[in-house]
Amino acid sequence: MPNAVPDPERTNPFILGEAHPGDLGVIIKVRTGGDRDPDELTAREIELRLLEFGFVEGARVEVLHEGPIGGDPIAVRVDGIRIALRRAEAMNVILKREAA
Repeated sequence: MPNAVPDPERTNPFILGEAHPGDLGVIIKVRTGGDRDPDELTAREIELRLLEFGFVEGARVEVLHEGPIGGDPIAVRVDGIRIALRRAEAMNVILKREAA
């Protein structure tokens, strides 16, 4: 049997804020991006909030649900804990895709 070629769409890093229900990944980075969010939090405050929720390097993440209006907020499972967050905040979490 020939070796299967990995599908780049399923293996490349992706941004949690662009994920959909059923997507799985492992956090490779929590970054600070932009200057402020709509609630006037600084990028550093957003990063600290995410870290406090358990969004740390190596944590496994599964997208569970998305809100009915524009897909916001999203519900995710981070190492067994369910958390809801806005997509704007989730745009700061970079994941390595995992197979289902």
